[in-house]
Parts: sequence; C-alpha cells; structure tokens
Amino acid sequence: MNKRDYYYWEAKRRGYKSRASLKLIQIDDRFYLLKSGYHVLDLGASPGGWIQVVLERTGSNGHVVAIDIAPLRIRDPRVKFLRMDVLNHEVFEGLKEYVPFDVVLSDMAPKLSGVSSWDHGRSMELAERALEIAMHTLRTGGHFLVKIFRGDMEKNYVKKCKQYFDMVKVHKPKASSPKSAEIYVICKRFKLESTP
Repeated sequence: MNKRDYYYWEAKRRGYKSRASLKLIQIDDRFYLLKSGYHVLDLGASPGGWIQVVLERTGSNGHVVAIDIAPLRIRDPRVKFLRMDVLNHEVFEGLKEYVPFDVVLSDMAPKLSGVSSWDHGRSMELAERALEIAMHTLRTGGHFLVKIFRGDMEKNYVKKCKQYFDMVKVHKPKASSPKSAEIYVICKRFKLESTP
C-alpha cells in the first residue's frame, strides 16, 4: 500500500470525510493552532474534513464559520455555513456579524489544469484572497493557515505574510502526497488589529 492509499484508508477508518483531515491534524500537532473554545473561519470548507478536526479540537464551546461555493453536509449547531464565493466582495459583508476569529483556515485549491504555472497562479490568487480575509477578520494574536501550490510566487507570498504575523513557516505534512505541489503556510500571532 502506498502512502497516499494509507492516509486515504486511515481517514476512512477514523470516520473523517477526507485525507485532508489528517493533514490538519498533523499540522496542528506540530504548530498548535487550535484550542478549546476557539472561533474558527474555514475557507473552502466542503466536504468538511477540516471542520471535523476543528470541532474535535475546539470542543463544546468552539464554533466554525464555513464558506464554500459547494454544498456542505455537516449538521452541527457549532457550525454556520455561508454558501458564497470568497472572491466576491459580499464575503466581507457576510462575515461581519461573526468577527473576530481566533483562527482562519484555507484549504482552497483551483481545479487543476495540469499546467503547473497556471495552477500555481490560480492557487496564489486564492491564497492572496485568504490572506486579505484573514487580515479583515482575525483578532490580534490570531493564527492563519493556508494551502498554496509551489512556484515562483511562493517566496513573495511568504515574505508578505511575515509583515503581518510574528511567526511564518512553510510545511508539508506527511499525509500530503509527495508528488503534489501543495504546501502549507502557517502564520501565528497576527500583529495588527483586524478591520471588518
């Protein structure tokens, strides 16, 4: 059994919606982003693998606001689902009543074309939007986690994140396929006051 299959079946065995859940678990075990009672924003949340982990780790007093253009089939009173496109400006209006957040998560990715430069560019567009949303919705001291695809814009993006957070690390969890260009940028302790 190859690594990809192992994490796929391990996620199924543990009752998670996707292998993405194990990626978030591995990231959080290392970087400590989630705590009991945290209020979390999950961008690109469907099908809900990250939400399952967030609910486990934030406990009965935790809350998740989830955004996606695809439907989300998680029924839990701690989850509020907003079906919208993060690239539309209405997203800021939709989030107003829920800010500030302790953590903003983004596992968003473009539909893959197979052309690495194009996929990287689209990935960075989503990552830039996620950062913009985080800057408008995070509390001071909050955390931000975002997926990007490796490429020539990665370095400048990480540099930009360092302007707004005390700690910024690039990480690839073991549950991520070695063949995939995806990596995660972990940003801790937001240095500014969010401006909804």
